[in-house]
Amino acid sequence: MELPEMDSMALAIGVSVPVLRFLLCFVATIPLSFLHRFFPGGPTARHFYAATTGAVLSYLSFGFSSNLHFVVPMLLGYASMALCRKYCGIITFFLAFGYLIGCDAIFVETSVDGVLTSEFLCGVPLSHYYSEVQTLLDGANHVYYMSGDAWKEGGIDATGALMVITLKIISCVINYNDGILKDEDLREAQKKNRLLKMPSLLEYFGYCLCCGSHFAGPVYEMKDYIEWTERKGLSYQYMSGFTARWKYYFIWSISEASTIISGLGFSGWTDSNPPKPKWDRAINVDILGLELAKSAVQIPLVWNIQVSTWLRHYVYERLIQKGKKPGFLQLLATQTVSAVWHGLYPGYIIFFVQSALMIAGSRALYRWQQASQAGLVKKLLGLFNFIYTLLVLNYSAVGFMVLSLHETLTAYGSVYYIGTVLPVVLLLLGKIIKPARPARSKARKAE
Repeated sequence: MELPEMDSMALAIGVSVPVLRFLLCFVATIPLSFLHRFFPGGPTARHFYAATTGAVLSYLSFGFSSNLHFVVPMLLGYASMALCRKYCGIITFFLAFGYLIGCDAIFVETSVDGVLTSEFLCGVPLSHYYSEVQTLLDGANHVYYMSGDAWKEGGIDATGALMVITLKIISCVINYNDGILKDEDLREAQKKNRLLKMPSLLEYFGYCLCCGSHFAGPVYEMKDYIEWTERKGLSYQYMSGFTARWKYYFIWSISEASTIISGLGFSGWTDSNPPKPKWDRAINVDILGLELAKSAVQIPLVWNIQVSTWLRHYVYERLIQKGKKPGFLQLLATQTVSAVWHGLYPGYIIFFVQSALMIAGSRALYRWQQASQAGLVKKLLGLFNFIYTLLVLNYSAVGFMVLSLHETLTAYGSVYYIGTVLPVVLLLLGKIIKPARPARSKARKAE
């Protein structure tokens, strides 16, 4: 299936139509991989998405036969895991490479007018399947090899993708084989990548066909794919941050109680009738306010409140020039002072720079939310701001907990620096996409 415009497009950029079709699908892996991050339905749905998008792009790039070539070694590898775990690694190694070498022998030739003149599939005549082969070729009028010759002649085939899948299959099966070996028999890399549990067929297909690396690599491990798909890295970071905060909740609650009982915590009376005493002078944390914060902007108001108040009065507000609004630089400077106050550890500095980015990104979301006229859009932006705050806060908190530069960057890298990239993107978009200010009424202007 080709669009009429593809011939002219291919001619214009000096490539063949198959190569153009491949390039378009290759570029399409970028947005499709990005959408994987936000695909709803949990790990099962994301595995299905990975397998489906990879298979569809293969079909559009190379035709239906390409997926058949991929499925054969995939099923052989999976069957070896299911039937013979003790020897599945060595069995799959030779089967997968044998199939790859066999596919290099595929030779299909068509004449200029599309009439099939000779055909062999690993030495087996295909004359009995003329119509089927002709359909798969889709009227092609070139010579295609599953070898390097196709590339030299301006063609394209599924060899590269099959090479990548071959390595994925072998690594997955061998890692499953390593799962039954003793620790002392394994190297560090083997311990790290071994699979104790056999992946489901859907996980396996998602791993092999995931469009982000399906066409040209890179090859990565099944264990990394599973953790990425199940978002385990982010889950670990959330649980680490959540549990670490409770020691501060406990300490500050005791401190607050001692201040209140001394009488120093009294801050006045409420405006209610009858008036009630207020004891919030010594309050230092609002637990629910932090854990359920709708925006990162709220965090300084509910966490380490007294220090945040000090930073606002003696750093942030004093950096604002008269007649001008505060911006990111004032926020960054304030957080840097906080980092130095905590201690000159790399983790502290990274955390507080991260917190400045987090708040700035949340401000951009809030401005868009307030400017939105559609109720549904406003609610969706509010929900996204809540999720964003939860994700980036716990991601950033790793630096505060581990302190060392190496451990902080390792933890951030395990989730592809999403908690850094996302705030930066929002900050930049906030500079570009500026929401329109609501028109003020005449009465408002008169005031």
